Amino acid sequence: MISNPVPWPNGAKCACAITFDIDTDSILHLEHRERAPTMLSTMSWLKYDEIAIPRILDVYKRAEIKQTFFYPAWCMERYPHLVEMILEGGHEIAAHGYLHENPNKLSPEDELYWFERQIEVIRKMTGQKPRGWRAPLYNFSKYSIDYMIEQGFQYDASLMGDDVRSTIAAFRAMGVNIREHAENSLTITGKGITALMPPDGALDVGNSGTSIRLLSGLLAGTDFTLEMVGDESLMRRPMRRVTEPLALMGADIVTAQDGTPPLVLQPCGMLNGIRYRLPMASAQVKSAILLAGLSARGTTCVEEPVATRDHTERMLRAFGADLKTQPGEICLVGPQTLRATSIVVPGDISSAAFFLVGAAIIDGSDVRIENVGINPTRTGVIDILRRMGANIALSNERSTGSEPVADMRVRGAPLRAIDIPNDLIPSAIDEFPALFIAAACAQGTTRLVGASELRHKESDRIDAMAEGLRTLGVSVSTSADSIQIAGDPTGLGGGVIESHGDHRIAMAFAMAGLRATSPVTLHQCDAIRTSFPGFVETSSLAGLSITKVSP
Repeated sequence: MISNPVPWPNGAKCACAITFDIDTDSILHLEHRERAPTMLSTMSWLKYDEIAIPRILDVYKRAEIKQTFFYPAWCMERYPHLVEMILEGGHEIAAHGYLHENPNKLSPEDELYWFERQIEVIRKMTGQKPRGWRAPLYNFSKYSIDYMIEQGFQYDASLMGDDVRSTIAAFRAMGVNIREHAENSLTITGKGITALMPPDGALDVGNSGTSIRLLSGLLAGTDFTLEMVGDESLMRRPMRRVTEPLALMGADIVTAQDGTPPLVLQPCGMLNGIRYRLPMASAQVKSAILLAGLSARGTTCVEEPVATRDHTERMLRAFGADLKTQPGEICLVGPQTLRATSIVVPGDISSAAFFLVGAAIIDGSDVRIENVGINPTRTGVIDILRRMGANIALSNERSTGSEPVADMRVRGAPLRAIDIPNDLIPSAIDEFPALFIAAACAQGTTRLVGASELRHKESDRIDAMAEGLRTLGVSVSTSADSIQIAGDPTGLGGGVIESHGDHRIAMAFAMAGLRATSPVTLHQCDAIRTSFPGFVETSSLAGLSITKVSP
Protein backbone atom coordinates (compact mmCIF):
# COMPACT_ATOMS: atom_id res chain seq x y z
CA MET A 1 0.00 0.00 0.00
CA ILE A 2 1.39 3.39 -0.98
CA SER A 3 1.18 6.21 1.55
CA ASN A 4 -0.61 8.51 -0.96
CA PRO A 5 -3.22 6.18 -2.49
CA VAL A 6 -5.18 6.95 -5.64
CA PRO A 7 -8.47 8.72 -4.76
CA TRP A 8 -11.34 6.64 -6.14
CA PRO A 9 -14.75 8.23 -6.90
CA ASN A 10 -17.35 8.67 -4.16
CA GLY A 11 -14.89 7.94 -1.37
CA ALA A 12 -14.37 4.28 -2.38
CA LYS A 13 -11.41 2.55 -0.74
CA CYS A 14 -10.54 0.42 -3.76
CA ALA A 15 -11.62 -0.46 -7.30
CA CYS A 16 -12.27 -3.82 -8.94
CA ALA A 17 -12.02 -4.65 -12.64
CA ILE A 18 -14.08 -7.59 -13.93
CA THR A 19 -13.24 -9.19 -17.28
CA PHE A 20 -14.26 -12.27 -19.24
CA ASP A 21 -12.71 -13.99 -22.24
CA ILE A 22 -15.44 -15.21 -24.62
CA ASP A 23 -13.21 -17.53 -26.58
CA THR A 24 -14.03 -21.19 -25.93
CA ASP A 25 -15.16 -22.14 -29.40
CA SER A 26 -12.32 -20.27 -31.10
CA ILE A 27 -9.85 -22.44 -29.16
CA LEU A 28 -11.85 -25.59 -29.92
CA HIS A 29 -12.05 -24.61 -33.59
CA LEU A 30 -8.29 -24.34 -33.77
CA GLU A 31 -7.47 -27.49 -31.80
CA HIS A 32 -10.35 -29.85 -32.70
CA ARG A 33 -11.98 -28.39 -35.78
CA GLU A 34 -13.63 -31.62 -36.92
CA ARG A 35 -14.57 -33.16 -33.57
CA ALA A 36 -15.54 -30.21 -31.39
CA PRO A 37 -19.15 -29.76 -32.63
CA THR A 38 -19.98 -33.41 -31.87
CA MET A 39 -18.26 -33.74 -28.48
CA LEU A 40 -20.85 -33.83 -25.68
CA SER A 41 -18.79 -31.71 -23.26
CA THR A 42 -18.03 -29.06 -25.83
CA MET A 43 -21.64 -28.97 -26.97
CA SER A 44 -22.56 -27.91 -23.44
CA TRP A 45 -19.78 -25.32 -23.36
CA LEU A 46 -21.02 -23.79 -26.58
CA LYS A 47 -24.38 -22.95 -25.02
CA TYR A 48 -22.87 -19.93 -23.29
CA ASP A 49 -24.58 -17.65 -25.79
CA GLU A 50 -28.01 -18.96 -24.70
CA ILE A 51 -27.43 -19.45 -20.99
CA ALA A 52 -24.24 -18.15 -19.35
CA ILE A 53 -23.73 -14.74 -20.94
CA PRO A 54 -27.42 -13.67 -20.76
CA ARG A 55 -27.51 -14.64 -17.08
CA ILE A 56 -24.28 -12.75 -16.38
CA LEU A 57 -25.55 -9.68 -18.18
CA ASP A 58 -28.79 -9.82 -16.22
CA VAL A 59 -26.88 -9.96 -12.92
CA TYR A 60 -24.74 -6.99 -13.99
CA LYS A 61 -27.83 -5.01 -14.95
CA ARG A 62 -29.38 -5.56 -11.54
CA ALA A 63 -26.13 -4.79 -9.74
CA GLU A 64 -25.31 -1.81 -12.01
CA ILE A 65 -21.92 -3.30 -12.90
CA LYS A 66 -20.00 -2.61 -16.09
CA GLN A 67 -17.17 -4.86 -17.28
CA THR A 68 -14.91 -5.71 -20.22
CA PHE A 69 -15.36 -8.73 -22.50
CA PHE A 70 -12.25 -9.84 -24.40
CA TYR A 71 -13.69 -11.26 -27.56
CA PRO A 72 -11.98 -12.98 -30.53
CA ALA A 73 -13.46 -11.34 -33.61
CA TRP A 74 -14.34 -14.74 -35.12
CA CYS A 75 -16.55 -15.43 -32.09
CA MET A 76 -18.19 -12.02 -32.49
CA GLU A 77 -19.08 -12.88 -36.07
CA ARG A 78 -20.42 -16.24 -34.88
CA TYR A 79 -22.64 -14.74 -32.16
CA PRO A 80 -23.66 -11.24 -33.31
CA HIS A 81 -26.68 -11.24 -30.97
CA LEU A 82 -24.29 -11.49 -27.98
CA VAL A 83 -22.42 -8.42 -29.21
CA GLU A 84 -25.71 -6.51 -29.27
CA MET A 85 -26.61 -7.67 -25.74
CA ILE A 86 -23.19 -6.69 -24.36
CA LEU A 87 -23.32 -3.25 -25.94
CA GLU A 88 -26.89 -2.67 -24.77
CA GLY A 89 -25.68 -3.32 -21.22
CA GLY A 90 -23.04 -0.60 -21.57
CA HIS A 91 -20.11 -3.00 -21.40
CA GLU A 92 -16.79 -2.77 -23.22
CA ILE A 93 -15.66 -5.18 -25.93
CA ALA A 94 -11.89 -5.45 -26.23
CA ALA A 95 -9.63 -7.35 -28.63
CA HIS A 96 -8.48 -10.94 -28.14
CA GLY A 97 -7.20 -11.84 -31.60
CA TYR A 98 -9.25 -12.89 -34.60
CA LEU A 99 -9.30 -16.67 -34.08
CA HIS A 100 -7.15 -17.00 -30.95
CA GLU A 101 -4.12 -17.30 -33.21
CA ASN A 102 -0.68 -17.60 -31.55
CA PRO A 103 1.36 -14.48 -32.48
CA ASN A 104 4.63 -16.36 -31.92
CA LYS A 105 3.74 -18.86 -34.64
CA LEU A 106 3.00 -16.23 -37.28
CA SER A 107 5.23 -14.24 -39.58
CA PRO A 108 5.26 -10.48 -38.87
CA GLU A 109 3.11 -9.96 -41.97
CA ASP A 110 0.55 -12.60 -40.96
CA GLU A 111 0.40 -11.37 -37.39
CA LEU A 112 -0.28 -7.82 -38.62
CA TYR A 113 -2.96 -9.12 -41.00
CA TRP A 114 -4.90 -10.90 -38.25
CA PHE A 115 -4.28 -8.02 -35.81
CA GLU A 116 -5.81 -5.53 -38.21
CA ARG A 117 -8.64 -7.90 -39.13
CA GLN A 118 -9.72 -8.24 -35.49
CA ILE A 119 -9.80 -4.44 -35.21
CA GLU A 120 -11.88 -4.06 -38.36
CA VAL A 121 -14.45 -6.63 -37.18
CA ILE A 122 -14.75 -4.95 -33.76
CA ARG A 123 -15.04 -1.51 -35.35
CA LYS A 124 -17.71 -2.71 -37.77
CA MET A 125 -19.78 -4.51 -35.12
CA THR A 126 -19.46 -2.00 -32.25
CA GLY A 127 -19.00 1.28 -34.08
CA GLN A 128 -15.58 2.02 -32.59
CA LYS A 129 -12.04 0.69 -32.45
CA PRO A 130 -11.10 -1.38 -29.36
CA ARG A 131 -9.19 0.38 -26.57
CA GLY A 132 -7.69 -2.75 -24.98
CA TRP A 133 -6.06 -6.04 -26.00
CA ARG A 134 -5.49 -9.38 -24.32
CA ALA A 135 -2.92 -11.55 -26.07
CA PRO A 136 -4.32 -14.77 -27.58
CA LEU A 137 -2.94 -17.74 -25.66
CA TYR A 138 -1.13 -15.12 -23.52
CA ASN A 139 1.56 -14.99 -26.20
CA PHE A 140 3.29 -11.86 -27.47
CA SER A 141 5.63 -11.68 -30.40
CA LYS A 142 8.34 -9.04 -30.49
CA TYR A 143 6.06 -7.06 -32.84
CA SER A 144 2.83 -7.18 -30.83
CA ILE A 145 3.48 -4.08 -28.72
CA ASP A 146 4.42 -2.07 -31.80
CA TYR A 147 1.17 -3.06 -33.50
CA MET A 148 -0.81 -2.00 -30.42
CA ILE A 149 0.92 1.38 -30.34
CA GLU A 150 0.42 1.94 -34.08
CA GLN A 151 -3.29 1.16 -33.75
CA GLY A 152 -3.79 3.45 -30.77
CA PHE A 153 -4.54 0.84 -28.10
CA GLN A 154 -4.70 2.34 -24.61
CA TYR A 155 -3.99 -0.75 -22.51
CA ASP A 156 -2.94 -4.39 -22.51
CA ALA A 157 -4.60 -6.89 -20.16
CA SER A 158 -2.62 -10.05 -20.74
CA LEU A 159 -2.38 -10.65 -16.98
CA MET A 160 0.88 -12.49 -16.56
CA GLY A 161 4.57 -11.95 -17.28
CA ASP A 162 6.10 -13.55 -20.35
CA ASP A 163 8.02 -16.11 -18.29
CA VAL A 164 4.76 -17.46 -16.92
CA ARG A 165 3.01 -17.36 -20.28
CA SER A 166 5.93 -19.12 -21.95
CA THR A 167 5.96 -21.91 -19.40
CA ILE A 168 2.18 -22.35 -19.57
CA ALA A 169 2.31 -22.48 -23.36
CA ALA A 170 5.10 -25.09 -23.25
CA PHE A 171 3.15 -27.45 -21.02
CA ARG A 172 -0.07 -26.94 -22.96
CA ALA A 173 1.83 -27.89 -26.10
CA MET A 174 2.70 -31.17 -24.38
CA GLY A 175 -0.91 -31.94 -23.51
CA VAL A 176 -1.22 -30.56 -19.97
CA ASN A 177 -4.62 -29.11 -19.07
CA ILE A 178 -4.05 -25.62 -17.59
CA ARG A 179 -6.99 -23.33 -16.89
CA GLU A 180 -6.84 -19.64 -15.93
CA HIS A 181 -9.59 -18.56 -13.55
CA ALA A 182 -8.58 -15.02 -12.73
CA GLU A 183 -5.47 -12.92 -12.56
CA ASN A 184 -2.67 -14.99 -11.04
CA SER A 185 -4.93 -18.02 -10.54
CA LEU A 186 -4.40 -21.33 -12.36
CA THR A 187 -5.63 -24.91 -12.14
CA ILE A 188 -3.20 -27.46 -13.55
CA THR A 189 -4.34 -31.05 -14.07
CA GLY A 190 -1.17 -33.12 -14.22
CA LYS A 191 -0.69 -36.69 -15.43
CA GLY A 192 2.99 -37.10 -14.63
CA ILE A 193 6.10 -36.69 -16.77
CA THR A 194 5.59 -40.01 -18.57
CA ALA A 195 2.20 -38.88 -19.88
CA LEU A 196 3.52 -35.77 -21.65
CA MET A 197 2.99 -35.75 -25.40
CA PRO A 198 5.40 -34.61 -28.14
CA PRO A 199 4.68 -30.98 -28.99
CA ASP A 200 3.70 -29.91 -32.48
CA GLY A 201 6.84 -27.93 -33.22
CA ALA A 202 9.51 -26.34 -31.04
CA LEU A 203 8.76 -25.11 -27.52
CA ASP A 204 9.27 -21.33 -27.59
CA VAL A 205 10.06 -20.01 -24.09
CA GLY A 206 10.62 -16.43 -25.18
CA ASN A 207 13.09 -14.61 -22.96
CA SER A 208 12.83 -16.98 -20.00
CA GLY A 209 16.20 -18.46 -19.08
CA THR A 210 14.60 -19.99 -16.00
CA SER A 211 12.03 -21.83 -18.14
CA ILE A 212 14.49 -23.32 -20.62
CA ARG A 213 16.95 -24.46 -17.95
CA LEU A 214 14.39 -25.95 -15.58
CA LEU A 215 12.49 -27.59 -18.44
CA SER A 216 15.77 -29.10 -19.63
CA GLY A 217 16.07 -30.93 -16.33
CA LEU A 218 12.42 -31.86 -16.03
CA LEU A 219 12.21 -33.18 -19.61
CA ALA A 220 15.70 -34.71 -19.87
CA GLY A 221 14.37 -38.27 -19.55
CA THR A 222 11.33 -38.04 -21.84
CA ASP A 223 10.87 -40.68 -24.53
CA PHE A 224 10.34 -38.28 -27.44
CA THR A 225 12.41 -35.68 -29.25
CA LEU A 226 11.70 -32.03 -28.62
CA GLU A 227 13.36 -28.72 -29.38
CA MET A 228 13.42 -25.61 -27.19
CA VAL A 229 14.04 -22.14 -28.56
CA GLY A 230 13.59 -18.55 -27.41
CA ASP A 231 13.94 -14.94 -28.43
CA GLU A 232 17.09 -13.33 -29.76
CA SER A 233 18.47 -12.67 -26.28
CA LEU A 234 17.83 -16.17 -24.97
CA MET A 235 19.42 -17.75 -28.04
CA ARG A 236 22.72 -16.15 -26.99
CA ARG A 237 22.69 -17.44 -23.40
CA PRO A 238 25.05 -20.25 -22.28
CA MET A 239 23.41 -23.60 -21.61
CA ARG A 240 26.34 -25.97 -21.10
CA ARG A 241 26.30 -25.33 -17.35
CA VAL A 242 22.97 -27.20 -17.41
CA THR A 243 23.41 -29.63 -20.30
CA GLU A 244 26.77 -30.98 -19.10
CA PRO A 245 25.59 -32.28 -15.68
CA LEU A 246 22.41 -33.59 -17.33
CA ALA A 247 24.59 -35.46 -19.83
CA LEU A 248 26.40 -37.08 -16.89
CA MET A 249 22.98 -38.42 -15.86
CA GLY A 250 22.54 -39.94 -19.33
CA ALA A 251 20.56 -37.18 -21.02
CA ASP A 252 21.02 -36.63 -24.76
CA ILE A 253 20.83 -32.87 -25.29
CA VAL A 254 22.28 -31.15 -28.35
CA THR A 255 23.08 -27.43 -28.31
CA ALA A 256 24.40 -25.05 -30.92
CA GLN A 257 28.15 -25.26 -31.48
CA ASP A 258 28.83 -22.51 -28.94
CA GLY A 259 26.64 -24.13 -26.26
CA THR A 260 23.66 -21.84 -26.78
CA PRO A 261 20.08 -22.73 -27.79
CA PRO A 262 18.35 -24.24 -29.61
CA LEU A 263 18.32 -27.24 -27.29
CA VAL A 264 17.29 -30.56 -28.81
CA LEU A 265 16.38 -33.24 -26.24
CA GLN A 266 16.39 -36.79 -27.61
CA PRO A 267 15.20 -40.09 -26.09
CA CYS A 268 17.89 -41.55 -23.87
CA GLY A 269 16.25 -44.21 -21.72
CA MET A 270 16.13 -43.85 -17.97
CA LEU A 271 18.45 -41.34 -16.33
CA ASN A 272 20.87 -42.24 -13.54
CA GLY A 273 21.45 -40.30 -10.35
CA ILE A 274 24.76 -38.47 -9.90
CA ARG A 275 26.67 -36.50 -7.32
CA TYR A 276 27.47 -33.09 -8.77
CA ARG A 277 29.37 -30.17 -7.29
CA LEU A 278 28.34 -26.82 -8.74
CA PRO A 279 31.37 -24.99 -10.18
CA MET A 280 29.60 -21.70 -9.37
CA ALA A 281 26.57 -20.71 -7.35
CA SER A 282 23.51 -21.25 -9.54
CA ALA A 283 20.02 -22.05 -8.31
CA GLN A 284 18.91 -22.75 -11.90
CA VAL A 285 21.53 -25.44 -12.44
CA LYS A 286 20.80 -26.98 -9.04
CA SER A 287 17.08 -27.00 -9.78
CA ALA A 288 17.52 -28.56 -13.24
CA ILE A 289 19.55 -31.44 -11.76
CA LEU A 290 17.07 -32.04 -8.93
CA LEU A 291 14.13 -32.03 -11.37
CA ALA A 292 15.96 -34.56 -13.55
CA GLY A 293 16.65 -36.61 -10.42
CA LEU A 294 12.91 -37.14 -9.95
CA SER A 295 12.99 -39.40 -13.04
CA ALA A 296 16.40 -40.99 -12.41
CA ARG A 297 17.47 -44.27 -10.89
CA GLY A 298 19.32 -43.99 -7.62
CA THR A 299 20.50 -41.00 -5.64
CA THR A 300 21.01 -37.53 -7.07
CA CYS A 301 23.01 -35.11 -4.92
CA VAL A 302 23.93 -31.52 -5.61
CA GLU A 303 26.77 -29.92 -3.67
CA GLU A 304 26.83 -26.14 -3.66
CA PRO A 305 29.85 -24.18 -2.42
CA VAL A 306 27.63 -21.24 -1.52
CA ALA A 307 23.97 -21.52 -0.55
CA THR A 308 21.63 -20.42 -3.36
CA ARG A 309 17.91 -19.73 -3.36
CA ASP A 310 15.97 -22.79 -2.24
CA HIS A 311 12.56 -22.23 -3.83
CA THR A 312 12.81 -25.51 -5.74
CA GLU A 313 13.51 -27.56 -2.63
CA ARG A 314 10.61 -25.94 -0.78
CA MET A 315 8.29 -26.46 -3.74
CA LEU A 316 9.27 -30.09 -4.24
CA ARG A 317 8.57 -30.83 -0.58
CA ALA A 318 5.16 -29.15 -0.90
CA PHE A 319 4.39 -31.57 -3.74
CA GLY A 320 5.44 -34.58 -1.67
CA ALA A 321 9.04 -35.10 -2.76
CA ASP A 322 11.44 -36.73 -0.29
CA LEU A 323 14.57 -34.58 -0.12
CA LYS A 324 17.44 -34.72 2.34
CA THR A 325 19.28 -31.47 2.94
CA GLN A 326 22.27 -30.46 4.99
CA PRO A 327 24.60 -27.49 4.73
CA GLY A 328 26.06 -27.48 1.22
CA GLU A 329 24.18 -30.53 -0.05
CA ILE A 330 20.73 -31.55 -1.33
CA CYS A 331 19.93 -35.20 -2.17
CA LEU A 332 16.94 -37.17 -3.40
CA VAL A 333 16.42 -40.80 -4.37
CA GLY A 334 14.56 -41.41 -7.60
CA PRO A 335 12.36 -42.11 -9.28
CA GLN A 336 9.71 -40.19 -7.36
CA THR A 337 6.11 -39.28 -8.15
CA LEU A 338 4.77 -35.94 -7.01
CA ARG A 339 1.22 -35.35 -5.77
CA ALA A 340 -1.05 -32.42 -6.52
CA THR A 341 -1.41 -29.64 -3.99
CA SER A 342 -2.55 -26.04 -3.71
CA ILE A 343 0.09 -23.32 -3.46
CA VAL A 344 0.14 -19.57 -2.98
CA VAL A 345 3.06 -17.77 -4.62
CA PRO A 346 4.18 -14.67 -2.66
CA GLY A 347 5.15 -11.39 -4.25
CA ASP A 348 8.54 -11.48 -5.96
CA ILE A 349 11.28 -9.68 -4.07
CA SER A 350 13.10 -9.13 -7.38
CA SER A 351 10.18 -7.01 -8.56
CA ALA A 352 9.88 -5.29 -5.17
CA ALA A 353 13.60 -4.43 -5.29
CA PHE A 354 13.10 -1.66 -7.83
CA PHE A 355 10.64 0.11 -5.56
CA LEU A 356 12.81 -0.48 -2.50
CA VAL A 357 15.60 1.33 -4.32
CA GLY A 358 13.28 3.99 -5.78
CA ALA A 359 11.94 4.90 -2.34
CA ALA A 360 15.39 4.72 -0.72
CA ILE A 361 16.94 7.30 -3.07
CA ILE A 362 14.18 9.94 -2.71
CA ASP A 363 14.05 12.23 0.31
CA GLY A 364 10.67 12.19 2.03
CA SER A 365 9.42 9.02 0.32
CA ASP A 366 7.31 6.51 2.26
CA VAL A 367 6.22 3.35 0.45
CA ARG A 368 4.60 0.11 1.66
CA ILE A 369 4.85 -3.10 -0.35
CA GLU A 370 2.68 -5.95 0.87
CA ASN A 371 2.93 -9.74 0.66
CA VAL A 372 6.55 -9.96 -0.47
CA GLY A 373 8.46 -13.22 -0.20
CA ILE A 374 11.37 -12.99 2.26
CA ASN A 375 12.96 -16.37 1.69
CA PRO A 376 16.33 -16.08 3.49
CA THR A 377 18.14 -17.10 0.28
CA ARG A 378 16.63 -14.07 -1.50
CA THR A 379 16.92 -11.20 0.99
CA GLY A 380 20.41 -10.06 0.01
CA VAL A 381 18.94 -6.90 -1.54
CA ILE A 382 17.45 -5.91 1.83
CA ASP A 383 20.69 -6.67 3.69
CA ILE A 384 22.78 -4.67 1.21
CA LEU A 385 20.43 -1.66 1.19
CA ARG A 386 20.34 -1.61 4.98
CA ARG A 387 24.15 -1.65 5.09
CA MET A 388 24.03 1.36 2.77
CA GLY A 389 21.78 3.16 5.25
CA ALA A 390 18.35 2.49 3.74
CA ASN A 391 15.37 2.67 6.10
CA ILE A 392 13.57 -0.63 5.48
CA ALA A 393 11.21 -2.19 8.02
CA LEU A 394 9.46 -5.57 7.81
CA SER A 395 6.13 -6.27 9.48
CA ASN A 396 3.40 -8.88 9.57
CA GLU A 397 5.90 -11.67 9.00
CA ARG A 398 4.14 -14.94 8.29
CA SER A 399 4.23 -18.08 6.17
CA THR A 400 2.35 -18.52 2.89
CA GLY A 401 2.51 -22.15 1.89
CA SER A 402 6.14 -23.12 2.10
CA GLU A 403 7.53 -19.58 1.87
CA PRO A 404 8.02 -16.79 4.45
CA VAL A 405 6.24 -13.52 3.61
CA ALA A 406 6.20 -10.00 5.03
CA ASP A 407 5.01 -6.47 4.36
CA MET A 408 7.73 -3.91 3.71
CA ARG A 409 7.96 -0.21 4.44
CA VAL A 410 10.81 1.83 2.98
CA ARG A 411 11.47 5.53 3.55
CA GLY A 412 13.99 7.80 1.93
CA ALA A 413 17.35 8.11 3.69
CA PRO A 414 20.89 9.22 2.80
CA LEU A 415 22.81 6.28 1.34
CA ARG A 416 26.51 5.55 1.75
CA ALA A 417 28.82 3.41 -0.33
CA ILE A 418 29.93 -0.04 0.86
CA ASP A 419 32.06 -2.95 -0.22
CA ILE A 420 29.41 -5.59 -0.93
CA PRO A 421 30.25 -8.81 0.98
CA ASN A 422 30.81 -11.90 -1.16
CA ASP A 423 28.47 -13.98 0.98
CA LEU A 424 25.55 -11.74 -0.03
CA ILE A 425 26.11 -12.06 -3.79
CA PRO A 426 24.08 -15.28 -4.38
CA SER A 427 21.08 -13.96 -2.45
CA ALA A 428 21.01 -10.71 -4.45
CA ILE A 429 22.23 -11.86 -7.86
CA ASP A 430 19.08 -10.78 -9.75
CA GLU A 431 18.71 -7.50 -7.85
CA PHE A 432 22.11 -5.99 -8.65
CA PRO A 433 20.88 -3.77 -11.51
CA ALA A 434 18.59 -2.02 -9.02
CA LEU A 435 21.34 -1.97 -6.37
CA PHE A 436 23.73 -0.32 -8.83
CA ILE A 437 21.27 2.57 -9.12
CA ALA A 438 21.29 2.89 -5.32
CA ALA A 439 25.11 2.90 -5.46
CA ALA A 440 25.05 5.69 -8.05
CA CYS A 441 23.02 7.82 -5.61
CA ALA A 442 25.14 7.01 -2.53
CA GLN A 443 28.01 8.94 -0.97
CA GLY A 444 31.33 7.32 -1.90
CA THR A 445 32.45 4.40 -4.07
CA THR A 446 30.58 1.09 -3.92
CA ARG A 447 32.55 -2.03 -4.88
CA LEU A 448 31.33 -5.45 -5.95
CA VAL A 449 33.87 -8.22 -6.59
CA GLY A 450 33.23 -11.87 -7.48
CA ALA A 451 30.06 -11.43 -9.51
CA SER A 452 31.06 -12.88 -12.89
CA GLU A 453 27.63 -14.57 -13.02
CA LEU A 454 26.19 -11.14 -13.89
CA ARG A 455 27.84 -11.39 -17.30
CA HIS A 456 25.69 -14.41 -18.19
CA LYS A 457 22.17 -13.09 -17.62
CA GLU A 458 19.72 -11.72 -20.23
CA SER A 459 22.54 -9.31 -20.98
CA ASP A 460 26.06 -8.75 -19.69
CA ARG A 461 24.74 -6.85 -16.68
CA ILE A 462 28.12 -5.54 -15.59
CA ASP A 463 28.83 -3.92 -18.96
CA ALA A 464 25.20 -2.91 -19.60
CA MET A 465 24.85 -1.16 -16.25
CA ALA A 466 28.29 0.45 -16.54
CA GLU A 467 27.42 1.78 -20.00
CA GLY A 468 24.10 3.21 -18.82
CA LEU A 469 25.51 4.75 -15.65
CA ARG A 470 28.25 6.48 -17.62
CA THR A 471 25.55 7.93 -19.88
CA LEU A 472 23.99 9.46 -16.74
CA GLY A 473 27.34 10.96 -15.75
CA VAL A 474 28.41 8.35 -13.17
CA SER A 475 32.07 7.28 -12.90
CA VAL A 476 32.28 3.49 -13.25
CA SER A 477 35.13 0.99 -13.62
CA THR A 478 34.82 -2.75 -14.28
CA SER A 479 36.79 -5.96 -14.53
CA ALA A 480 35.89 -9.54 -15.42
CA ASP A 481 33.98 -10.09 -12.17
CA SER A 482 33.76 -6.65 -10.55
CA ILE A 483 32.30 -3.17 -10.77
CA GLN A 484 33.08 0.04 -8.88
CA ILE A 485 30.55 2.86 -8.85
CA ALA A 486 31.40 6.36 -7.63
CA GLY A 487 28.13 7.68 -6.29
CA ASP A 488 26.82 11.25 -6.38
CA PRO A 489 24.11 12.05 -3.80
CA THR A 490 23.30 15.33 -5.56
CA GLY A 491 21.64 13.57 -8.49
CA LEU A 492 22.10 11.94 -11.87
CA GLY A 493 22.09 13.25 -15.41
CA GLY A 494 19.72 12.15 -18.16
CA GLY A 495 20.23 10.52 -21.52
CA VAL A 496 19.40 7.64 -23.79
CA ILE A 497 19.92 4.20 -22.23
CA GLU A 498 20.21 0.93 -24.14
CA SER A 499 18.60 -1.82 -22.04
CA HIS A 500 19.89 -4.53 -24.40
CA GLY A 501 16.52 -6.25 -24.21
CA ASP A 502 17.07 -6.99 -20.50
CA HIS A 503 14.02 -6.41 -18.30
CA ARG A 504 15.99 -5.70 -15.14
CA ILE A 505 18.31 -3.21 -16.84
CA ALA A 506 15.28 -1.32 -18.16
CA MET A 507 13.48 -1.26 -14.79
CA ALA A 508 16.64 -0.21 -12.96
CA PHE A 509 17.19 2.81 -15.18
CA ALA A 510 13.50 3.67 -14.96
CA MET A 511 14.13 4.13 -11.23
CA ALA A 512 17.23 6.20 -12.02
CA GLY A 513 14.83 8.66 -13.62
CA LEU A 514 13.62 9.60 -10.13
CA ARG A 515 16.98 11.30 -9.48
CA ALA A 516 17.78 12.45 -13.01
CA THR A 517 18.04 16.17 -13.82
CA SER A 518 16.73 15.55 -17.35
CA PRO A 519 14.66 12.78 -18.99
CA VAL A 520 15.93 9.21 -19.16
CA THR A 521 14.94 7.47 -22.40
CA LEU A 522 15.02 3.67 -22.48
CA HIS A 523 15.44 1.60 -25.61
CA GLN A 524 14.35 -2.06 -25.98
CA CYS A 525 12.28 -1.97 -22.81
CA ASP A 526 9.43 -4.21 -23.98
CA ALA A 527 11.25 -7.08 -22.23
CA ILE A 528 9.94 -5.68 -18.92
CA ARG A 529 6.80 -7.74 -19.43
CA THR A 530 8.99 -10.86 -19.03
CA SER A 531 8.83 -10.57 -15.27
CA PHE A 532 6.73 -7.50 -14.39
CA PRO A 533 3.97 -6.71 -16.91
CA GLY A 534 2.40 -4.18 -14.53
CA PHE A 535 5.61 -2.25 -13.91
CA VAL A 536 4.57 0.98 -15.65
CA GLU A 537 1.20 1.11 -13.90
CA THR A 538 2.71 0.33 -10.49
CA SER A 539 5.42 2.95 -11.05
CA SER A 540 2.82 5.61 -11.79
CA LEU A 541 1.10 4.86 -8.47
CA ALA A 542 4.44 5.44 -6.75
CA GLY A 543 4.83 8.82 -8.47
CA LEU A 544 7.18 7.87 -11.34
CA SER A 545 6.13 9.31 -14.69
CA ILE A 546 6.80 6.86 -17.54
CA THR A 547 5.67 7.65 -21.06
CA LYS A 548 5.83 5.05 -23.81
CA VAL A 549 6.65 6.39 -27.25
CA SER A 550 6.73 4.76 -30.64
CA PRO A 551 10.13 3.79 -32.02
